[in-house]
Amino acid sequence: MSDKNNIEYLECEQPWVYMMLIFAAGWFGAYTFVLRGGVFCNAQTANVVLFAIALGSADWKGAAYLLLPISAYLAGAFVSEFLGKPLRHMHLIRWDTLLTLLEAVVVFLLGCLPAKAPDQIVQVVLNFICSMQFNTFRQMKGIPAATTFVTNHLRQIGSNLAKYMRHKDRSSWRRLKVHGTLTFCFAMGAIVSTICAHFFSYRSIWGSCIVLLIIFGRLTYTDLMVERDQFGQIPHGH
Repeated sequence: MSDKNNIEYLECEQPWVYMMLIFAAGWFGAYTFVLRGGVFCNAQTANVVLFAIALGSADWKGAAYLLLPISAYLAGAFVSEFLGKPLRHMHLIRWDTLLTLLEAVVVFLLGCLPAKAPDQIVQVVLNFICSMQFNTFRQMKGIPAATTFVTNHLRQIGSNLAKYMRHKDRSSWRRLKVHGTLTFCFAMGAIVSTICAHFFSYRSIWGSCIVLLIIFGRLTYTDLMVERDQFGQIPHGH
């Protein structure tokens, strides 16, 4: 539970959690692109750009439509921030743990939707849960790390590779490995998702449920049996 500097980290901050979460996020991204509208659900940069273009083009209907995924993402961040502290005071399980169960349930229900269901339902709901995940899981053992997209991970790989080559800095090497590993896991999630989509079509998203339930099971055990006396400890980055 501690690194070389004797800083104690919670189980929800451990590498295995982040690797599995970003694997699931890669699964979501490939699923929506291959089967649900040809879009990525994990972040909102593109939607904000498209929203601005719609406004600049006086396409009010298009702008209003793009407010749906953007608003869902905002709502996800709000809900995760609003619920986290009250749940911690209940001393049952952490919000981080409960979120993985909520995600698994939502993803299972999305997989139950018929093929003719509007793709926008899946896109907006995944926007919402990806935002909650991004806002909840912030640092992997002291290193800021996103679990829903890899843009910053790619930047960090390039930056820390240059620092390591120039100074042979061990801290830069550690960060390089972290961001490289998370990028790899995201890509693997997308690869597996794409393969499963060919075999299981719209039900293929259920595979990510398995990943999320594994995380939930282990974090629940840790909350109830291992870290019971550490509910007052807040994950780093919050």
